[in-house]
Amino acid sequence: MKSIYKIHLCFLFSLLSLSCSKWVEVKPNDRIGEDQLFADKEGYIKALNGVYVEMANRALYGQEMTAGTLDAMSGNYYTPGTTHVYYERTTFVYTAANTKATFDNAWRKAYELIANCNVILEKCGNAPSETLPEPYYGIVKGEALALRAFFHLDMLRLFGPIYSEENKLKAAIPYMSEAGFGVAPLSNSEQVMQKITADLNAALSLMENTDPIRTDGVRNTNNPAGKNDLYYRQYRLNYYAAKALLARAYLWQGNKANALIQAETLLAEIQAPGKIVFPYVTAANATSGDKPDMLFSTEVMFAVYDINRVQMYNNLFNVNLAVTSKLSFTGADVTATRLTALYDDANDYRRRAWQNLSSGTVTALTNIKYLDIINTPGRYMIPLIRLSEVLLIAAEAQPNLAQGISYLNMVRTSRNSLSLNPADNAALKTAIGNEFRKETMGEGQQFFFYKRNAQTTIPNHAALTGTKTMSLNNYVVPLPDSETSQRN
Repeated sequence: MKSIYKIHLCFLFSLLSLSCSKWVEVKPNDRIGEDQLFADKEGYIKALNGVYVEMANRALYGQEMTAGTLDAMSGNYYTPGTTHVYYERTTFVYTAANTKATFDNAWRKAYELIANCNVILEKCGNAPSETLPEPYYGIVKGEALALRAFFHLDMLRLFGPIYSEENKLKAAIPYMSEAGFGVAPLSNSEQVMQKITADLNAALSLMENTDPIRTDGVRNTNNPAGKNDLYYRQYRLNYYAAKALLARAYLWQGNKANALIQAETLLAEIQAPGKIVFPYVTAANATSGDKPDMLFSTEVMFAVYDINRVQMYNNLFNVNLAVTSKLSFTGADVTATRLTALYDDANDYRRRAWQNLSSGTVTALTNIKYLDIINTPGRYMIPLIRLSEVLLIAAEAQPNLAQGISYLNMVRTSRNSLSLNPADNAALKTAIGNEFRKETMGEGQQFFFYKRNAQTTIPNHAALTGTKTMSLNNYVVPLPDSETSQRN
């Protein structure tokens, strides 16, 4: 992968009021511009903010790597017929032009942001300095390392093989850990995962005593002193989110022991009596008639901030869309068959994300999770890591069945659903999969859940209920032409 030695200058006066300047190209011999950028801590913050802003690009987490392509590939929606815009992606036709373009764009953007992280990391050096003192050194470098791990893990989960003893030594993706130009060799999955976990452990060490989220919480208000550099921590890959990401990474490897350690130590800290960092959504907010918190935003540990999120909603879910363009449970009607099959408890808060809306001529069951409502909690939020995932990781990794069930029911009761009592580990795993699907609808995680577990059946996109056979080969997206052409 050729590193794109480029820094995105973004001035983030407030994470709730983003504005960006132009791209500034930085060539290896153009050290003056680079040195000017990193002349003080504000420059480091601007460079890092540029990475966060670009994560909302439609090719990545502003659409296709969350609510769009990845969610469609999981079979979450009813998308019958060859004319649907996501048909070739839901049927895994990776040779189709639109499909290839989607994954090529995601790959390019992800590695572009990895390159930006590498430049920041190079300039951070190995210790705090006059230009980057603590706590900024620990936070900037820690977040950049965690972001680098985040992007690589998603590229591995998408383009790499299913992680197993048989597959882990197969060539997968390049791990870019240095700024500069050149084509890096393809690493195998085990090598990539070793680097991901090393980056995350290093990030945690750096942020352990510097991230204010551990002492002051998420700080989702403007800094009274004027600068929001260390505020709005839900929109940064903070200490707690990095720990959750490490648990996700370990579980991807099938390393349940370490996944459980990370999940349980994290839960013990963020749910300690008197110090609830990510509180469960309240009934009032979840069921509000005019300003519902459909994202359960207080529980989100890391999210993209996208002031243009309404575009994603209008691209994917708006009731005015043609049936061939919409991601829905029913197409152009109000049929509740698929809805009832997924949500086993009619009182489930998550079920409220599906409402019958009218365009004036058509009334249809519509996903309103990302509906744009002024002053709604999390109005510009696209979740990437949430509390419930950590609970479900603990449920899956816990060797004690009763304790695993307890973690499962922490999720269900927080959603106003009745507790379950699975008879054995297999039944618990099925229940975990069902809850994970309900939790991450529109967030792009369910496809990875199926891939990690090598599931041979997934929800049927072509019917209102039931499953379809899934070939394991379909879980592996081919490397983009833009990448393979550099290796020929």
